Amino acid sequence: MVNIVAFFIMTKALIIIRGLPGSGKTTLAKLLSENGKYPCFSVDDFFTDEAGNYKFDFEKNYLAYKSCEKNTEQAMLKGESKIFLHNVFSMEWEIAFYLKLAATCGYQVHFITTENRHGGKNTHAITDEQLKKMAENFNVKLI
Repeated sequence: MVNIVAFFIMTKALIIIRGLPGSGKTTLAKLLSENGKYPCFSVDDFFTDEAGNYKFDFEKNYLAYKSCEKNTEQAMLKGESKIFLHNVFSMEWEIAFYLKLAATCGYQVHFITTENRHGGKNTHAITDEQLKKMAENFNVKLI
């Protein structure tokens, strides 16, 4: 039987936390990263200032994706033992870069999908209609 704690200590891991807005991705990432002991990255980081204020700009969204990719790549090249990503990741194209990067840099990839069973509210003013559309596009690969 594999000792799961020893596995994570010996293996570099990229943990991808995915789910709809308000499902608790950021909270879980902070908890699992032991409040910053391990790096956590999100597309939302780009739109959040030093004081924690979030201001989304759709025209800069592509820059946010690139920034998250760059931060993750730098952490891998640095050899961080665990890296946490917390984004919606509802579609395969959003994940593809990270899977390729992890393979190149020798990282095991693990997925955690969060569910909003706690009645959490998204902090980004995303409407219920938009959430429903996102849910329809959400692709979970179980096999």
